Amino acid sequence: MSVFLSSLILLPIWINMAQIQQGGPDEKEKTTALKDLLSRIDLDELMKKDEPPLDFPDTLEGFEYAFNEKGQLRHIKTGEPFVFNYREDLHRWNQKRYEALGEIITKYVYELLEKDCNLKKISIPVDATESEPKSFIFMSEDALTNPQKLMVLIHGSGVVRAGQWARRLIINEDLDSGTQIPFIKRAMDEGYGVIVLNPNENYIEVEKPKIRVKSSSDSSYEPAEKRERKDKVSKETKKRRDFYEKYRNPQREKEMMQLYIRENGSPEEHAIYVWDHFIAQSAAENVFFVAHSYGGLAFVELMIQREADVKSKVTAVALTDSVHNVWHQEAGKTIREWMRENCCNWVSSSEPLDTSVESMLPDCPRVSAGTDRHELTSWKSFPSIFKFFTEASEAKTSSLKPALTRRSHRIKHEEL
Repeated sequence: MSVFLSSLILLPIWINMAQIQQGGPDEKEKTTALKDLLSRIDLDELMKKDEPPLDFPDTLEGFEYAFNEKGQLRHIKTGEPFVFNYREDLHRWNQKRYEALGEIITKYVYELLEKDCNLKKISIPVDATESEPKSFIFMSEDALTNPQKLMVLIHGSGVVRAGQWARRLIINEDLDSGTQIPFIKRAMDEGYGVIVLNPNENYIEVEKPKIRVKSSSDSSYEPAEKRERKDKVSKETKKRRDFYEKYRNPQREKEMMQLYIRENGSPEEHAIYVWDHFIAQSAAENVFFVAHSYGGLAFVELMIQREADVKSKVTAVALTDSVHNVWHQEAGKTIREWMRENCCNWVSSSEPLDTSVESMLPDCPRVSAGTDRHELTSWKSFPSIFKFFTEASEAKTSSLKPALTRRSHRIKHEEL
């Protein structure tokens, strides 16, 4: 519905207000009531009135899309990329459609992790009862038994789930740039065990139970006149509410409530839980982390909570446009020193890949990811990250520091 049509609906109310403003006290009371009604009518909500139903397909085929041989999402009939504005002037409906497709993409990536990457889906908490909310992670067969190398992948915040870097890239670019699958396949080819975290799966949603208001047990003792007056007020209130709801929420969506997953109620909690129950128990001599955006913050929090364990087990950490902050997170001096020697942050920058980028924070070296797009930093720095890990592993074996931290362009944090 256009704003013009919305205005037509409200026009009689405005005219009525203008007429009754000239009357006496009773009319002014009506004016106040109408003003109150208008203040509560949201034009955006009003525009839902003529929306098509929010009923979308639950498969890619139902949307008439599929991934081609290049991993690009294309329309089955036209071969065109995904179109967000499927219906003009219906932004909310288009957004809901996009979100519905995103949920299908999430399930599709889960299938790829299991079928194409041969990862196992592991339920957490490990001791969860049948009835309590659960989440899951993905692991390679040798994740806990590989004696040499283990790679741990952590995505950022938002709607992304295990195996994804950015939903936008998956839908508008391709699977290689938007998912962690290239990292997983190369890691396994090079002899790494792999664990894929799922830090945004913190709760399940269930429909909120309807609260029934019971009538007072002693209402029968009220005087008849008082009961009649209360009933009249109640009917008038319901009438006004129904009138308002008719316009405010013509497509009433279910009210949902969140049931949080035990010990995994936030990305930080999730990272610590997976460390305690899986990574710390693994046989790998060298553990490597790749953490994007908020995943970097989760890793720093893990270090703060498990400093000694992380230092003894982790060989190198590749951050991609990490949003961590050692000051705000109150990371101690020993953590900052360890990060300077064992971490590197590939940040969004228009500079060529691996070019040094200055930083005001005394934590780890920052180099360009070769792109100024935040969501692309993991994919663009892909080859450099594996080189960094190889150098770190070799340096550990020969008791030398990784080459990236010895480069002449390394930031001299002591001078800041």
